[in-house]
Amino acid sequence: MVPTVRRVALFPDGPDQVALTRGTGPLPCGEVTPSRDSVRDSLYGYLAGKGLRRTAQRDAVIGAAFSTKEHFSAEELLVMAHRMNGSVSRATVYRTLPLLVESGLLRELDLGGETKVYDPNFLEHPTHNHLVCLDCKKIIEFEDLNMELLENCITRRLGFSPANKMVKIEAHCDELKLRGSCSKRPAETAN
Repeated sequence: MVPTVRRVALFPDGPDQVALTRGTGPLPCGEVTPSRDSVRDSLYGYLAGKGLRRTAQRDAVIGAAFSTKEHFSAEELLVMAHRMNGSVSRATVYRTLPLLVESGLLRELDLGGETKVYDPNFLEHPTHNHLVCLDCKKIIEFEDLNMELLENCITRRLGFSPANKMVKIEAHCDELKLRGSCSKRPAETAN
């Protein structure tokens, strides 16, 4: 099971920070958050351009993928899509996921571990990063404009133009180290 995602704002009251609480925080540089309908329309245009037809099963996979704010694995997407349409097969999920990634509407992440996860949040927060707890595997999304500025400065100084980036910080929980237990740690992973 992919752990729950928690979004945090670093210094949320600071002028150069972006709050990641959905619907309440500002977006960087006046970005407009795409609606779920525009995401679907864009995806259906992409599929049509590849000569692929729209099916009820593919619609359920797409609907499930963009109905959550949480990261998910292919198997978790299968469960979510199957709830929407009982005829969705594992093959449909595994054929549709690469299309979602190729279209640029979903991001595939390797956050360590055995399973790749998919991030439906980067359209709304394209510059967010991930902190992964090595103890409980909790994923915390964060966004910091200072980090984005540093990344841009480094790549330009080295003669590159940033096209894509992903920052993953792996860390141990301070609370677990100090107290021997962590209040954020799910019961199934606790010692």
